Amino acid sequence: MKHRYALGTLAASLLFAYAPLTQAAAAVPGAPVKTSAPQAQRQLAQLADQYYDAQARFEPINATESGDNRFDDQLGSAIVPAARIKHFAQYRQFQKRLHAIKRAQLSQHDQINYDILDYELASALSFERFPEYLLPLNQMDSMPVTLANYAGGEASQPLTTVKQYNAYLSRLDQLPGWIDQAIANMRVGMQKGVVLPKALIESALPQFKKLVSATAQDSVYYTPVKNLPAGFSDADKQQLTQAYTAVIQDKLMPALQRLATFMENDYLPAGRTSSGWSALPDGAAWYQARVAASTTTDMTPEQIHAIGLKEVARIQEQYAIVGPKMGYTGPAAGLPVWVSQQEKYRPFKTEQEVLDVYRKLNVLLDSKLPALFTLVPKAPLDLRLEPELSRDTAADHYTAPAADGSRPGVFWSVVTDPKLYGDTGMTTLFLHEGKPGHHFHLALVQEMDLPNFRRFGGNNAFTEGWALYAETLGKEMGLFDDPAQYFGHLNDEMLRAVRLVVDTGLHTKGWTREQTIKYMRDTLGYDAVAKSETERYMAWPGQALGYKIGSLKIVELRQRAQAALGDKFSLPKFHEVVLSDGTLPLKLLEAKVDRWIAAQK
Repeated sequence: MKHRYALGTLAASLLFAYAPLTQAAAAVPGAPVKTSAPQAQRQLAQLADQYYDAQARFEPINATESGDNRFDDQLGSAIVPAARIKHFAQYRQFQKRLHAIKRAQLSQHDQINYDILDYELASALSFERFPEYLLPLNQMDSMPVTLANYAGGEASQPLTTVKQYNAYLSRLDQLPGWIDQAIANMRVGMQKGVVLPKALIESALPQFKKLVSATAQDSVYYTPVKNLPAGFSDADKQQLTQAYTAVIQDKLMPALQRLATFMENDYLPAGRTSSGWSALPDGAAWYQARVAASTTTDMTPEQIHAIGLKEVARIQEQYAIVGPKMGYTGPAAGLPVWVSQQEKYRPFKTEQEVLDVYRKLNVLLDSKLPALFTLVPKAPLDLRLEPELSRDTAADHYTAPAADGSRPGVFWSVVTDPKLYGDTGMTTLFLHEGKPGHHFHLALVQEMDLPNFRRFGGNNAFTEGWALYAETLGKEMGLFDDPAQYFGHLNDEMLRAVRLVVDTGLHTKGWTREQTIKYMRDTLGYDAVAKSETERYMAWPGQALGYKIGSLKIVELRQRAQAALGDKFSLPKFHEVVLSDGTLPLKLLEAKVDRWIAAQK
């Protein structure tokens, strides 16, 4: 699943040093229902809405990415220093108002909302001391590239009505101001030693150069004009064409040229030679805040590094077992390369053949999942090929259904060349991106009565942790009896385990970019992603840790429940406990499962 990593505001961290989280009241299925006192409920609902809207206005791109299109005409002020100070002051006010609400007067459902809001506010405030705004862009994430990706109308910002065309145009009109602010911030960063590594600037620079065009008509931002819907009136078409041309030609192109020139002539020479966050001022604490945000735990980077090494060793032992079953007799670490060289694991000639395998798998899962799940979303799951326009840059992903039921959940499969499409990873990919992974979690969230900050928010550790846990259920359902599919599962798991090692290695152990790339190549056995993944972790410290940490926590809670309950343990019921309150920080999830175990006893 694609997730923007919001710099600080949507990050969920802080180290659980306050009471509500340790006694958190995630509802346990079957427990008696208590109603909220009207005044406390009203205060909480109002505060939750104001908190979410403040966030969405501060970083409207995040709202757009999450399916909230109310702010599609705004870019927000997240990188403006004065606005940032004001925003954090607002967070403190929200926190004060929240703590004035009597939590004991709330129902269990509302207590969950209270606890998550308390958690998110403390989390956001934990980033106040770190100058995230001095690093406003990188090769993974920048406003000019995000808006360029929206231009085709296939992404999160819809482009089908005149109003939507004007909203996107409004964003383009604000982009030059954003660019000038970003340059000003980076100049301050150069003085303070808060700059990107040279390697990342080199990776980002071609993107920004590519966005500069000789004429408005050659610009990627002009794409909406080339795709004007036939149903628009001639007057609207003429007005939009003129407006887009003027904004792109007179304002946007000069600003993009300023950015490319600055990046090449000023910023690149000032780039740092170090790779990790610990090289920045206050970098160790900054990285720890990022780790807490991504994992929703108080684990240290050292603990996570050790878990990663242990998981890598465990998966390599499994390689040694599955390799011979596939006809491979070499060293365990060489299995992935060998598989990639076998023609028999690339059986496809057409895109349709790839899609047919996923459709068949979908039908098979419909017969197997009822034994594992009683709580399932009402929304159907559709299987589609990624549109050609974004195929070269996209990864397989899932989009949640529309809350009003007008659009199903969709698993988007990226097939650039069917003849090169390997089939060993298809089962595990579908379990993750389709069902019971993202679809069983995110489609259910859409059907729940949740405040906006929870419907459109969430955290990586639960979201990706659940999807990664869902992959392991393939074994339970007999889907990995085929050694090739089991290898595909292990291969995906290995990447997630390696991330724990290299992310913490880079940012706390002084690993260099080159050392990290080598470790990834040696351990994964293939180098297709080693450079791009390493640079992703350099740009987004901690972001990739949530997947494996979340998955391991769910596995641990399941084992705890099985050991405690014995014959009384029900796997469908356990899954209901995990999913029935939407996305939770892991500490809240753990408290909820523990209470369920106690209630069953």
